[in-house]
Amino acid sequence: MAEKQPAMSPSDLPVEVVLDRATGARRAEADELNAMLCEISGEEPVVWAGRIIGFGEFEYRYESGHGGRSPMLAFAPGPTKHTIYLAEDFADRWPDLVAALGPHRASKVCLSLTRLTNVDRAALRGLLERSLADARSQADSAD
Repeated sequence: MAEKQPAMSPSDLPVEVVLDRATGARRAEADELNAMLCEISGEEPVVWAGRIIGFGEFEYRYESGHGGRSPMLAFAPGPTKHTIYLAEDFADRWPDLVAALGPHRASKVCLSLTRLTNVDRAALRGLLERSLADARSQADSAD
């Protein structure tokens, strides 16, 4: 019997299929986010879990022994918002950048942006760069 793939794993689904989930003005924003994450990471985009566009990857392992694979940077475009996946507790760790960002919603690892219109691109880039550095640090410590 074939081993079941973990839910969070890369796929062969074309990136354009996921980008097309954003329509109208959000589609152009999805293209902008895709280009920004590609530039910051230096990696080509790959679709993860059928809906997330990821850049690079690393393996992680918690003290509990649970582990897996994850993209170093990732976002999910959608018809009503863009979800950007960042380092755990990013809002508490980098409040200066979050405060400068503009309209958003934040959870433990997700930054939700309804539109990029009023988002400070320098603050967004700073969050992405710090999150990438954090992921790279985790990858180095797992080796």
